[in-house]
Amino acid sequence: MKTISDIIDDIIKAEGGYSDNRNDLGGKTMYGITESVARASGYSGDMRDLPLDTAKKIYFQQYVAAPGFDRVMKLSPVIAAELVDTGVNMGPSTAGKFLQRSLNAFNNNGSLWPDVVVDGGIGDKSISALESYLKAKASQGGERVLLFTLNSLQCVRYIELSEARKENESFAYGWIHNRVESQLH
Repeated sequence: MKTISDIIDDIIKAEGGYSDNRNDLGGKTMYGITESVARASGYSGDMRDLPLDTAKKIYFQQYVAAPGFDRVMKLSPVIAAELVDTGVNMGPSTAGKFLQRSLNAFNNNGSLWPDVVVDGGIGDKSISALESYLKAKASQGGERVLLFTLNSLQCVRYIELSEARKENESFAYGWIHNRVESQLH
């Protein structure tokens, strides 16, 4: 079973080292941490010199703890890993909304658990809904279906981003190959 540290290590491996791609709105990045995120987290040095430990702390604080994905980890490490990874690429709120939308779609008009507000924040009601979902759908491969659903929403979002901004087309295949397809195996 993966730990939060394993999840962060996997993301850093997928993101790679230093990048400053002119087509990337994130600008200068190191280990997938954008310069703006690093600055907001107190790092003031050259992005090429961002310490790995600093990147890991930023990932944990902003992409695991702040959005509540550490709480998901206690119920489903697989779903937590997907949320953290999606949160890194699309923002934690988007990942949280994907989960909330999915849980609402699977609750049989509120008969299995109440709808949750789709606000991107994973609080008590979202956790309760996830717990209910995992129990209700355990014998039907529920965790796998939810993972597939989250990846599908992520894939559609990548296509939308590419359609909305021509420069994103240079990333679309890699996003889907490295972030969606690899999670389904």
